[in-house]
Amino acid sequence: MPVPSSPLPPRAPQQALPFSAVVDRLRAAGCVFAEDEAELLVSTARDAAGLASMVDRRVQGLPLEHVLGWAEFCGLRVAVDPGVFVPRRRTEFLVEQAVALAPPDAVVVDLCCGSGALGAALVSALDAAELHASDVDPAAVRCARRNVAGAAGRVYEGDLYDPLPASLRGRVAILLANVPYVPTEEIGLLPAEARVHEARVALDGGADGLDVLRRVTASALDWLAPGGHLLFETSERQAAAAVRTVTRDGLTARVADCAERYATVVIGTRGIGAGSAP
Repeated sequence: MPVPSSPLPPRAPQQALPFSAVVDRLRAAGCVFAEDEAELLVSTARDAAGLASMVDRRVQGLPLEHVLGWAEFCGLRVAVDPGVFVPRRRTEFLVEQAVALAPPDAVVVDLCCGSGALGAALVSALDAAELHASDVDPAAVRCARRNVAGAAGRVYEGDLYDPLPASLRGRVAILLANVPYVPTEEIGLLPAEARVHEARVALDGGADGLDVLRRVTASALDWLAPGGHLLFETSERQAAAAVRTVTRDGLTARVADCAERYATVVIGTRGIGAGSAP
């Protein structure tokens, strides 16, 4: 009769990376805020193996937010899936401008919504807003639907206004349009985190960076309510041309900026008596 084999000893759990080792690996990979990133990775990881995997992905150059699966934006934890545009902290300034202009029951539309961070943050600051959002990228739409679910928001897949319900025409109080505004020839100058790991459609604004914006402003009067506002982010050097685009299409325009956050926002307003575009 064969002799029974001895049972295998239990496998020892994988040893967690010491915090100092995480910091050292991140710093060696060029992460400027290595200690802060290490704290986020350690607090988010479910176990030692998960932490090791997260550190590996960050060291390989994935955006921190894609590694974590979320980004902090306007005090919210916003889900950010791989490949989806990561909401920038400077864009919180745009949301702050929108909050100051929006009535409590505003109808809000978030074009080029990406993760849905802007719309979700805005309606979280209002009492009874109605939120609609759209994006041409299916991955962004899936992500945004999770982020706006708590606000009963609706997200549509399609190009700018195309998928929006016709019933919204002339009713929109706040039109957020975080359009791509990087000139095509400058895409190659972006950090690899954006250039490699975010969808190009979320970055490329055409030859002068304003191609998508022109398409937004061309139809804005059709969708804005009287007194409604279009808000979008641009660069400081593009602001003058962006203002001309807004005014050409029938809106009054002003520029708000925040030097501390390097943020420039253009606000276009439909006059109370202004008709829709022909």
